[in-house]
Amino acid sequence: MNSLEEKTLRTENIFSGKVISLQVEEVELPNGKTSKREIIKHPGAVAVIAVNDEGKIVMVEQYRKALERTIVEIPAGKLEKGEQPKVCAVRELEEETGYVCGKIEWLISFYTSPGFADELVHLYVATGLEKKEDAAQTDEDEFVNVVEVTVEEALNLIREQKIYDAKTAYAVQYLQMKKALENK
Repeated sequence: MNSLEEKTLRTENIFSGKVISLQVEEVELPNGKTSKREIIKHPGAVAVIAVNDEGKIVMVEQYRKALERTIVEIPAGKLEKGEQPKVCAVRELEEETGYVCGKIEWLISFYTSPGFADELVHLYVATGLEKKEDAAQTDEDEFVNVVEVTVEEALNLIREQKIYDAKTAYAVQYLQMKKALENK
């Protein structure tokens, strides 16, 4: 056991839902004392930075009940059991935006909130976008508006707190940095 590791003594499953489960773990701390940890278990997710031929980012505007407001985000979604992240990324892009991509590349994976959740997001960059004839096929309980914005417009949406989630802010800043390096 490393000097910071917390040993799990007991796990109690509190809730198991469609997207997440919650468990409470009793842990032994590095100093030998015990404590409790509330942990959200998540199957993982993907997010897609989709850039069209005009250099615009394809995003979705969606109401988020947890926030009680609408925000603008990059397309994203939960991994299905056994699904490969790249396959999920292609599927989510098409379902949420109606676009298929000619090329999709993994950029990075990151934990969203490691203090209490194990959700791992796999971030991809999609290019060579082509709009399908039929409209996007979102889940039956998912309603989105597709928006296409420049990096500068996305930065304004961040300032206006219309882009207000970490994965999308990260994506916009990645594109801003990439653009700056290309213009050197």
